[in-house]
Amino acid sequence: MQVYKRSLKIIVTTLLVYGLLVATHLGEFWPFSIYPMFSQGANPWTRSLVMDVSMADDHQKWTTTEVDQLPGESLILSLYGIDQIDLANFVSKTEDWYTNRLNSLRTMFGEDLIASKDLMVVKVNGLIHDDNTITMEAVPYLLLSADSTYLNPNLPQSSYFKSN
Repeated sequence: MQVYKRSLKIIVTTLLVYGLLVATHLGEFWPFSIYPMFSQGANPWTRSLVMDVSMADDHQKWTTTEVDQLPGESLILSLYGIDQIDLANFVSKTEDWYTNRLNSLRTMFGEDLIASKDLMVVKVNGLIHDDNTITMEAVPYLLLSADSTYLNPNLPQSSYFKSN
């Protein structure tokens, strides 16, 4: 009986600790960071990508479009030591883009890279329809340039600040 009680205490404690870790990390605690791709496969999704828009016209930079119509060149993040998953999580989970979060994003890219290129962080929203077709919309989100970070003027403030 003593072994049974002790085993039950260990199991309950383990489940409580595990539950707290999952609850306080927005579900990003193993195995939940791996398996949702199977359990939530048909739900709408958002990912991010980065485009070098240094040579693009200003009016093209903020236009919502299809992924293959985006201006500029796609930035290969791994060449600059940036993890795509970390960037996607940072962009999708940040609810309030105050100065400290914008500075954190700039730090992720490094000032040397931003000084030499205008980088557009794009949110790509995808959806699977009932007829098994997929639509993807590329929404320019943040522009990082040498002198500043700009929010998309075509998006409402609620896209950047949830707590207001």
